Amino acid sequence: MLKYVLKRIGLMILTFFIIMTMCFILVRLLPASTARGPGVDPEIDAAIRETIGLNKPLLQQYWEFLVGLFTKFDWGKSYHISRGNPVTSVVLEKLPPTIIVNVYTMIFSVPLGIILGVYSALKKNKWQDHLIGVLVMVFVSVPSYVYAFVVQYLFGYKWGILPDTVKNGTDFFSPEMFVSMILPILSLSFGTIAGFTRYIRDELAEVLTSEFMLLARTKGLTRRQATYRHAFRNAMVPILPMFIGEFIGILGGSMVIENIFGIPGIANVYLTSIQLGKVDYNVFLFISMFYVAIGLVAGLLVDISYGFVDPRIRIGGRK
Repeated sequence: MLKYVLKRIGLMILTFFIIMTMCFILVRLLPASTARGPGVDPEIDAAIRETIGLNKPLLQQYWEFLVGLFTKFDWGKSYHISRGNPVTSVVLEKLPPTIIVNVYTMIFSVPLGIILGVYSALKKNKWQDHLIGVLVMVFVSVPSYVYAFVVQYLFGYKWGILPDTVKNGTDFFSPEMFVSMILPILSLSFGTIAGFTRYIRDELAEVLTSEFMLLARTKGLTRRQATYRHAFRNAMVPILPMFIGEFIGILGGSMVIENIFGIPGIANVYLTSIQLGKVDYNVFLFISMFYVAIGLVAGLLVDISYGFVDPRIRIGGRK
């Protein structure tokens, strides 16, 4: 187990380094200058580029970046979004709203997905199962930003029940802030609930028809007892690790939602960092690698969690 984890961590670091190198080189090949803007004198532009080191050879820029990263964890400074401030402080300041919206989405989606999935499996091949199956296919197929436009129009503009944008401020746990986050949470939840429902239904339906369930029933257990004690626990083995991956999927998909509802998260910073004529190289690179790191760590945690959930699975063990 330990050997497997260390091997995966090594591969994860190597993958992170390769992707970071590619992003660093490719983003600096963009034709836009980070220092150039409308009405900027070319001489001033050249002086700024010289000051921040953009006139140096690409390999030299990359070497200096690596030295700063490994010695001081310095990702550089922002050129446009927050001129002169460290990239890490710029991004981390915008991170809490993004994380909070995604956590609320998971808290809302997981219980509903489990309930609907279990109910659909218990009603297999009945009209309830078919109805849930149709709704699941619809909600999975439609992008989250479509739901965002629909709920924003209905609940925000037409009926005026809920705020159509997220409230400004840093008091993220106040009742007013939570109410303003309901619509983006709903927008992200439709597809997430449908995904959980489909996966749990398929896993539980397969377990319910297994031989050990028949044995449990012959021993005198009721269907409810057999389902709770045996079927549900066995169905959760491949499902529990999926929660980690689903959270990462929501985190990436929320970027569009943040812009629709005006959430002061990192999505707006990320998109602003690659605007034509005002490319903020360091901000773009840091946020890109932030998402890459989350994805890599999530993949590792998913693989490790299988071993804890199901002792029969020997991760990295020899047969």
